[in-house]
Amino acid sequence: MKVAVISDTHDNKEAIERAFKLIEERGIKLTLHLGDIISPFVSDFIKSVYTGKVIALLGNNDGEKFFLKKKFELNGYELKELKPVKLELDGRKILMMHEPIEVESLAKSGDFDIILYGHLHKIDNRKVGNTLILNPGEACGYLTGKRTLANLDLDEMKAEVVEF
Repeated sequence: MKVAVISDTHDNKEAIERAFKLIEERGIKLTLHLGDIISPFVSDFIKSVYTGKVIALLGNNDGEKFFLKKKFELNGYELKELKPVKLELDGRKILMMHEPIEVESLAKSGDFDIILYGHLHKIDNRKVGNTLILNPGEACGYLTGKRTLANLDLDEMKAEVVEF
């Protein structure tokens, strides 16, 4: 199973539409968004170009949380609170978080196959023991000048970071 991972879109409409068009073109039907979406209208931008499912986290910069959650639900997406969220996908134990909380320790624990985080706007794609740690970088491109997302292959336990 292939999953897209994106973070820190920060209301950049052009980047959001380009990223989700790319994900759509690749036939990926599940995207995990690691936070800092910002405004409620972002879910409409996503819905206009992407037919898949989105599971997202709130980030530290997300405002208007109530309406943001409502808009995500209206578009058939899930929006989780700003705290680590455990998921199981295709038999893989995944921990999603916006801010990197004890990433190394969690990876060394062996409790998770994959740990995903955002917030830092920096790519991190590595293994610690058998755990894959992934930060897809920033989709908005504001801090690094690079817009990136990741394609995560759950079967191969590998991630490819893509600049768009």
